[in-house]
Amino acid sequence: MTRFLFKVIICALLATAASVVYLSSKSGDPTYTLQEWIAPGRFQQHDALIRAVAAEHHLDPMLVKAVVWRESRFDARKFGSAGERGLMQVSEKAAQEWAQENRVENFRVEELFDPKINLQAGTWYLRRATQHWEKQEDPIPFALAEYNAGASRAQRWAGGDDVVIPAETFRANIDFPGTRGYVDSIIARFEFYKRRGRM
Repeated sequence: MTRFLFKVIICALLATAASVVYLSSKSGDPTYTLQEWIAPGRFQQHDALIRAVAAEHHLDPMLVKAVVWRESRFDARKFGSAGERGLMQVSEKAAQEWAQENRVENFRVEELFDPKINLQAGTWYLRRATQHWEKQEDPIPFALAEYNAGASRAQRWAGGDDVVIPAETFRANIDFPGTRGYVDSIIARFEFYKRRGRM
């Protein structure tokens, strides 16, 4: 009886493992999916806040989450090499612009480690960049490049503010490999979230 029970447990474990491998491979990113299953708290802890802030700024929450994934891997305490802070790696300059525009009194840059404040500032900045490129058929690559490398560089890659070009041409014009990789990785993650129908 013990031997039979042992075999049943082994079969159940193997079936579970096979199911996990199959489902994660069908997701399009098995490594991410497995990590998410192992540590759901890390990957999903800010989802409700991301949804709320994205809705407030009229952005797709899956896009915002893709930016958070790329910028900080969901680490609200991350401090970047150029002083960027928090989930969306907001710079002090961008945060000050957000605080001034939104009349946030007594703003201190350390507050960017607060997930809500960071998401508000970062999403506001991303929305502003998206609006800046709204003439484009697909403003997202343009906005992401601006978010990463600044408006003047994005304008150079686009050939000017009033030039309408295909997103693929714009992406090919990005002569900073880091920014090109940044844009491509966020778009791929955004597509991954959309394919599976959830963040």
